[in-house]
Amino acid sequence: MSKIKKGSRVTVCYTAKLSNGEVFKTVDEKSPLVFQIGNTEAPPTIEEAVKEMEPGQQVKVVVPPEEGYGARQKSLLQTIERESFSQDIDPKPGMILSLKVEKDGKKHQVPATVMEVDEHSITVDYNHPLAGHHLTYELKLIAVED
Repeated sequence: MSKIKKGSRVTVCYTAKLSNGEVFKTVDEKSPLVFQIGNTEAPPTIEEAVKEMEPGQQVKVVVPPEEGYGARQKSLLQTIERESFSQDIDPKPGMILSLKVEKDGKKHQVPATVMEVDEHSITVDYNHPLAGHHLTYELKLIAVED
């Protein structure tokens, strides 16, 4: 058994799921993920699991929010007056909009999920859609290079 260590390059495929079982990403053997152990290219929980694996082995790993997309932040919810949206947009809950946000004097296009809509305002969420979720990865180690 060759021990996987810091600096080893590993090739994996995986299926990533939410806690309800919904698949949000699949990386198959045709186009696998290659990363170097110790370069923070993968969450620590995944790196630690991979270091104990052998090629061909499969494991299930749960990544907590703080290692994934972070905790949900209430400060990233914003209520916007409906009149600031153009007439041709009819926002509905769950819809993802690209909104202009100013930061450090520069305007950026940022995705926001519509949470609530009423006749006067629209509440949007700038959190990443996977923020706050425990993510389950079904990993398969394909190869290791030292």
